[in-house]
Amino acid sequence: MEANTMIPGFSIASEWIKNIFSRTIRSSNCVPKHVGFVMDGNRRYARKNDIEIKEGHEAGFLSMSQVLELCYEAGVNTATVFAFSIENFKRSPSEVDHLMRLAREKIRQIAEHGELAERYGVRVKVIGDLTRLPKSVYEDVIETTEMTKNNTRATLNICFPYTSREEMLHSIRTLVEGDIKSDDINEASLEKNLYTGGDPPLELLVRTSGVTRLSDFLLWQVSQKGVVIELFDCLWPEFGPLRMAWVLLKFAFRKSFSDKEHQLEDDDGPLESQDDALNKKTL
Repeated sequence: MEANTMIPGFSIASEWIKNIFSRTIRSSNCVPKHVGFVMDGNRRYARKNDIEIKEGHEAGFLSMSQVLELCYEAGVNTATVFAFSIENFKRSPSEVDHLMRLAREKIRQIAEHGELAERYGVRVKVIGDLTRLPKSVYEDVIETTEMTKNNTRATLNICFPYTSREEMLHSIRTLVEGDIKSDDINEASLEKNLYTGGDPPLELLVRTSGVTRLSDFLLWQVSQKGVVIELFDCLWPEFGPLRMAWVLLKFAFRKSFSDKEHQLEDDDGPLESQDDALNKKTL
């Protein structure tokens, strides 16, 4: 147990601060509607702290729960988390089996006992190439997601197993196999048939562990104009709600400033900056 959690009233105080922060961010109307997370670093966290890999994943799940709780409290509509890549099937059979069991357990925990589904009305969706899952895992995942299908307040997309290239291939196959004319196959129709097709556009992507690549995650979505990418050197279990609060504050400030700039634009385009105006006067 961390030392600060032993301070009398610490939990109550931290909950109060979280609620105040969340209400403030939510009232700003500058909250990202869709946030993506590459939760990287659980295994390195385990090695760093000389604990079992399983314990590292447990710590990562706790961090995810706390971060998502803050996001939904602040007004985020959709969160998409990268839980298992198709490439992870190349790991040892024992590790893949462990990750499958852990994912089944945690997905069910979110739906059955977690506050995310109950308190925030979160619909849990598992997206990706589900045909690659063992039959027992697939059946359990479908049964679990059915529990929250009627929740409408927010959405949690769990990418398991997933790669962005497979997602785009899936969208193209869906279009080609459907009753659609070639002229109707365009960016809009392709985007509509992505796994995230019915969700708000991605606005913010967070990645941990000091890695500066997207790792085949939401490549189509992140390429849209205005998406903010935040990279952190810390490992995912170390990320936590405090860093997420800072990310949301920066996003709100940036969005608020951007909105004010748009309001200053006239019919002919953006107004001149002070430097441009000064340069003209000196010519």
